[in-house]
Amino acid sequence: MIEQSGAERIRDEAEQWEVRSSVTPFQGRVTGVRTDEVLMPDGGYQRRDYQTHPGSVAVLALDDRQRVLLVRQYRHPVRQRLWELPAGLLDVPGENPLHAAQRELYEEAYCKAETWRVLVDFYTSPGGTDEALRLFLATDLAEAQGEKFEAHGEELEIQTARVPLAELVELVLAGELHNPTLVTGTLALHAALTGAGPAALRPADSPWPARPFKE
Repeated sequence: MIEQSGAERIRDEAEQWEVRSSVTPFQGRVTGVRTDEVLMPDGGYQRRDYQTHPGSVAVLALDDRQRVLLVRQYRHPVRQRLWELPAGLLDVPGENPLHAAQRELYEEAYCKAETWRVLVDFYTSPGGTDEALRLFLATDLAEAQGEKFEAHGEELEIQTARVPLAELVELVLAGELHNPTLVTGTLALHAALTGAGPAALRPADSPWPARPFKE
């Protein structure tokens, strides 16, 4: 056990274990599967299979009535229609995550926001994928202008709703909501509002070492 002193910081740190070989047996349009042989502390090598992913952004859009904007869509791997936050891929190398998040909020909810901050950064499932996700808090909401985004495929059945944050917290803790970004965002925002407040959150253009981007 590591004993924490007042002067120490608990934080994640970059580290790279030796990789003897690395192959990509499958590469799809966006994601792939990589197999690495990694040197273990006991001196042996073990195989690690994981999904490669360009990264993602998501938006927790909070209106002036403390309601969170949600979208609902079918997710085939889990065979459920889930309530989620507007989100999308960083499928353009080096894309500014804020710009991507603003685009997703417009396309999925026809909404825009005046004020943006970073709510939380996290790896969605670090034991099985290298996907990194930046979740923004967007406030001072308004309806977008111009033509609505033309939906295709599964996006044709997207539903939207605005749910009070307090109700979302109860639903998350009751096990009624399961999307990891929604769960993380709901609890993170509740913690921020009951703590130092949104103004203490990081600026929207804060560095993101997991997915460096152009200004």
